[in-house]
This record gives sequence, C-alpha cells and structure tokens, in this order.
Amino acid sequence: MANKPRFFKPSRQTAKRQLPAKPVEAEILNFSHDLRGVARIEGKPVFIDNALPGERVRFRYTDRRARFDEGQLLEVLEPADNRCAPRCAHIDACGGCSLQHLQPAAQIAEKERILLDQLSRIGEVAVPELLPPLTGASFGYRRKARIGLRVQRPAKGRGESKSSPVFGFRAKRSNELVDIRECHVLHPTVAERIPELRQLVAGSEGRAHFTHLEVAVGEDAAALVLRHTRPLSEADRRRWCQFAVDSGLHLYLQPGEAASAHRVWPEGGAERLSYSLPEFDLTLGFHPLDFVQVNFEINRQMVARAVALLDPRPGERVLDLFCGLGNFTLPLARHAGQVIGVEGEGALTARAEENAAANDIDNAQFVTADLTADMRGHGWASGGFHKVLLDPPRAGAVEVLPQLARLQPQRIVYVSCNPSTLARDAGELARLGYHLQRAGVMDMFPHTAHVESIAVFEPVL
Repeated sequence: MANKPRFFKPSRQTAKRQLPAKPVEAEILNFSHDLRGVARIEGKPVFIDNALPGERVRFRYTDRRARFDEGQLLEVLEPADNRCAPRCAHIDACGGCSLQHLQPAAQIAEKERILLDQLSRIGEVAVPELLPPLTGASFGYRRKARIGLRVQRPAKGRGESKSSPVFGFRAKRSNELVDIRECHVLHPTVAERIPELRQLVAGSEGRAHFTHLEVAVGEDAAALVLRHTRPLSEADRRRWCQFAVDSGLHLYLQPGEAASAHRVWPEGGAERLSYSLPEFDLTLGFHPLDFVQVNFEINRQMVARAVALLDPRPGERVLDLFCGLGNFTLPLARHAGQVIGVEGEGALTARAEENAAANDIDNAQFVTADLTADMRGHGWASGGFHKVLLDPPRAGAVEVLPQLARLQPQRIVYVSCNPSTLARDAGELARLGYHLQRAGVMDMFPHTAHVESIAVFEPVL
C-alpha cells in the first residue's frame, strides 16, 4: 500500500461509465461557435450535435468535462421552424459536413452572427457596413477533398476472417474514419463514382497500405491521387489504370507522404487541371495537390468582390500577400499598374509565374519569401504600395500587420478563412491606425460551420 498514489485520476473509459444512463430532455437555447445546439442542465452547458435553437430534444450524454458536457441527439420532440431533412445518410457520424439539418438561409444568418460576434468580442471592433453574403449551390460544390482509406481488421470472436476497407471522411471531432457510401457536397464527377471506388479499393491487393485518396476536380478534367506506403503490385497498377481509362479520371500515384505524386494516366502532357475566372479573361492551371479554393462558384464571386473592394487603378502598385498560384494577383493585374504577389511556398510561386505567362500578363511579379520577415530590405518592396490584399491561412496574419502599417497603404482587403483570427487581426489593425469599413461572409463551405469572410480596412483620418 505504501506505493499507492495519493490521487487517482480516472481514465477516460472510467469517466464514460459514470455518464447518466438514461436519456435526458432539454431545451436548446442557442448555438455554440461550431454551430452545435447548446442546452443548460443545472446551469452547465451541454453541446449537442444536430440540435437547433428553439427545439426541445431528447439526448444522451457522451462526455462530461469540468466546464461543459457533450451529448448525442436521440429525438427531436419539438422541431425548430428552420429545421429541414438532411440529404445524406451519414449526417449523424461524418464530420465532412454537419449542418444539412439547418436550412441554407439560416446557415448564412448564423455565419454572419459568428463573424459579427467574433469581431466585437475578440477584436473589439464594430462593422459599419455588412456586405451582402456570397452564396451559390449548396450541394455538389466541393472540388477538393481527401478521402481516408483504412483496413478494418476482423473483430475477434465473430468468426470473421477477411479484413474490410473503410472509405470515408473523419468523424466529428475524431480521427476515426466514417465509412461512407455517398457524399452530396462532393462534386458529382467523383461523388457518382463512390461505389466503384469503394469496390476498387476493396479489390486491391495492397489496400492495407493505402492511406488516402486526394480528389481534385477542375473545369477541364478531374484527378485522383492515390497515396500508398508500399509499391503497388502489377495487378493493382493495371486495375487502377483501367479504372482511370474507363472513368476518364486522371490517375496519380504518391508512393509516400514526402514523395511527389506522378501521373500514370493519361500519359504525356502537363500535369495540370484548370479553372477559369471569366470576368477577368483568365484560366489558371493547378496541380491536383496544389491549394485552390474548393468552391469554384464562390471563388469567382469572391475574386470579383475583392477586386471591386480594393479598386486598383492603372497607376497603382498593389501587394498580394499569401498569393498562392495567383488567384487574386492575376485578376488585380488586369486593373493595376503593377502587382507583387508574395508567397511562402516556392512551388506555388512557380505555378503563379506559369499562370501569368499563360495569360499574357506581364505586370505581375511573384516572390517567394518568409512573410513574417521584414520586407523593407527587399527590392520588390522598396517602391511602396498603394493597396494591399491579404489572404492568409487559418492562423491569420498578425506578424505581417506592423510591416503593412509601415507601408501606409490606402486600403487593405483581408480575405479570411477563420473569423477568430480575422477578429484578432482587425483589433491589431485598429491599434495600428486602420479602421474596419465593411465586412461580410462568403459561403465557401455550405452545410459546415466553416466561415469564410472578407473585410476592408482604411487609415483613420
């Protein structure tokens, strides 16, 4: 007994056994930041998937923590007016999209509420003018996705002898895969072939060494990138190539996480897909593993809005930070005197230069640089800039903002994929002398809690 620890911390499994066994009824009061329904039981918040404010529901506890609990919806006793029937059979488990039970217009309203709340609460800034939301098709929009592949080992004691593949997306708040047979947000070019792809994976000798399929759908073609940790057998290679020929999907193999993907069908030609921005007479090429916006319809609207808000003029120099393959840089170049696109990843900078040449644009320059380092020592920054466009990753751009303030641009347009970091950066810009003028949401990811937004800042006079 002398070695017995003074304190015993129950394991997660032990804590699970202490959950209330009986279902609980509750009223859903509001939404959480990730758009789960929130009830209060004895003053403590409970986050419940698929529940909507104003509903009375029956749920069971799935987790209890110090500051909040979590629950699983069992039954909607009194539905909200904005509830609708989800189209997907996997809505309860799959984390790919989680809001199909909420009408699209209500989703937009909630995303606007989140944006305004984050700007006010985190950034301590108000929005003088709320821009109209950018919306498009709510299904079949997703042109980039990663489908996880895993082999499910046979359960002991059940008499099963053959392993079965799991084909799908991660579960909600988990790294576990949900085996799917349909996906309504994925572009139909690939979504309609999910049954065939499942059979293809199941029939492959090396399926235990497959980790995922990258899906990329351009306007001209679609591609699959199979990531596998061991070389394919000749039979598997023939099987996958035949599927590519029959389906018309381009096939790439990636033999390891660090290895580059190479196309095996069709043979020859540039390894590129493409999308267009007709308003600017542009076609941009991309590799299937490049970052591009997943929703081409919203991307077109977003680019047009960003250019209109920035309003570049023929005699002006414009800076596009986190420029990627030129999604904003090249449209801006159609109107500005000169545009400098800066990106941290050299492969994307090379792609941007390729796209500029393909579209006969000679007033755009692309630079690979550390975006957190001081810009003032670089020749491309020495001429100053009239206007700036920012499109940072989820972490935001707080390290860059003091440098931008020193450049004293007349206007900054900030495109954000994370309202909390936009709010933080809006507060920092306010301290640096830039006032938030307008902001609005863009529904890049319908049926998800993801909030894409755009904001305009100008110097305080």
